[in-house]
Amino acid sequence: MLGKRYGISGRSIKKSLDNVTVFLPEYTPRKTILLMDTCYFGRSFGVMVFRDHYKGLNIYWKYVKYETIQGYKTGVEFLTKKGWQILGIVCDGKRGMFRAFGALPVQMCQFHQMSIITRYITKNPKIEAGINLKTIVSKLSQTNREEFKLMLDNWYKIWGEFLQEKSYNPETGKWHYTHRRLRSAYRSLKTNLPYLFTYLDYPELEMPNTTNSLEGVFSNLKTKLRVHAGLKQQRKIKLINEILSN
Repeated sequence: MLGKRYGISGRSIKKSLDNVTVFLPEYTPRKTILLMDTCYFGRSFGVMVFRDHYKGLNIYWKYVKYETIQGYKTGVEFLTKKGWQILGIVCDGKRGMFRAFGALPVQMCQFHQMSIITRYITKNPKIEAGINLKTIVSKLSQTNREEFKLMLDNWYKIWGEFLQEKSYNPETGKWHYTHRRLRSAYRSLKTNLPYLFTYLDYPELEMPNTTNSLEGVFSNLKTKLRVHAGLKQQRKIKLINEILSN
């Protein structure tokens, strides 16, 4: 399309793109709440992004094969050495994430938590226990830790025995929990509960309860990369750098 418009070959356009230099931004370090997440563009190619919540700027990112706790820790350490004063962190619920940053307040993204529950019990659960749990989870952003815990505890009082039910598999000769996915959904909520309402513990920080600001960035990235399907990885990196810099 560009070739036809400007009367030049596709090879010339690619050569011009290869010669473009993207200058990454250098922001003045300051106090911030850090939003962190990773966006993938294939099985082993992703970008881990660290975003300044107060200014709405992507202040650091790096390309990764896999999302790891160490990757996030290294990013936080890098920014701290640069002079950034990180007042708190908002992230997904990756195992081990919450204890990785010492005494820093950590908020688990409530959107990610809701997505986890949906994966376990689906958007339209069929059994009553799943329907009731879905209703409770839908109130995450409208309640606080104490009220949510009370709702979850009351749910377990009703459905606790149901969760203990087991089924026999004649092929393996073993018993297993009948409602494994529902059990996993409940366990996820119990495990993450201490971190789902951190933002209410520190009202002065104006910490968000989700990483939705980053999700918007990732959606924009994927949309623009789809338009340029087939780009080599190095050209893709240049495009991502340009988008994240603005």
